[in-house]
Amino acid sequence: MEEGDNMANEIVKYHHELNTIPLRKFSVVEMNLFFSIVSRMRDKGDKRVRFSFEELKELSNYKPTANARFVKDLEKTYDKLMDLRFGRTSKDGLYSERFVLFGYFEINGKADEPYVDIQIFEKAVPLLNNLEHWVRYSLQQFSELQSSYSKTMFRLLKQWRTVGKVYFEKEDLYELLDIPKSYRESNIDQFVFTPIKQELTPIFKGLSITKHHAKKRGRPVIGYTFTFKPEINKADDFNKHAPTKEEQRIALALTNDQEYIDKREKFKTSGDIDDQIEILQRKLEILEQVKELYPTNSKKSAKKEQVASSEQPFLSEDDQNNLLGELGNMFK
Repeated sequence: MEEGDNMANEIVKYHHELNTIPLRKFSVVEMNLFFSIVSRMRDKGDKRVRFSFEELKELSNYKPTANARFVKDLEKTYDKLMDLRFGRTSKDGLYSERFVLFGYFEINGKADEPYVDIQIFEKAVPLLNNLEHWVRYSLQQFSELQSSYSKTMFRLLKQWRTVGKVYFEKEDLYELLDIPKSYRESNIDQFVFTPIKQELTPIFKGLSITKHHAKKRGRPVIGYTFTFKPEINKADDFNKHAPTKEEQRIALALTNDQEYIDKREKFKTSGDIDDQIEILQRKLEILEQVKELYPTNSKKSAKKEQVASSEQPFLSEDDQNNLLGELGNMFK
């Protein structure tokens, strides 16, 4: 088996209840380690499972090579896992139980072949064994994603892979993604939704995020709907990679074009003033770009000086035609 084949064919599969547990303060490295362990603990019952350091490094796409650093990262991962509380409560609230996922976790970096021994807690066995309902995805694809927000959203959307649509209350999404409470909506767009759309749009075709507002003063956001093209039931997860930068760019461009077409059609039939304002603002943006293509006489000399000193080229002829074509379509 060639190096990397192990990870390329590794599938993460677990009960969807695991998706309801927020991985608070987990770093990208710690998420990779955790779900690499989960992938190999499936259908092992409550048996103790041994991972060599090399095996776990390969599975988790771990880059640093020093074992001392690796041990520290494993310790931090387990410490955070110990803070997670799994369990269930009866509908009447009179019965409740709580437990950790792994009851045994031994790290031995002194052995001739350093290893980690892990055992699932007895009460947690149903989360990884004899699954009737599950979430499934490629470990390699998950591990190669760069943003912790993208990783978590990837897991959540994979739960609805054949549906293509899921709604989250604002408070629930904030908790699941571990979004700082201090974030304003503009911060959410910039630091949370931007990396999510950048990395996940090529995976979840046509991914869009719709905000839902309360019908009261200020129209605060109360929830979010994520929609995308559903996968077929028999779609496999083998040999899947995270998208390259170019694949991300192309997928975003296609999705943005389709979103604009959909909004334009909605504008024609909608009486919602907010929808109309949004479309008109987009028209203004296009007009401003067109204005830059055709500067007035008073600005031409300044524009020439700017071109001479600038390393950034003007729009190509094709780009100009595309821009003008979009403008024409807007006013049809």
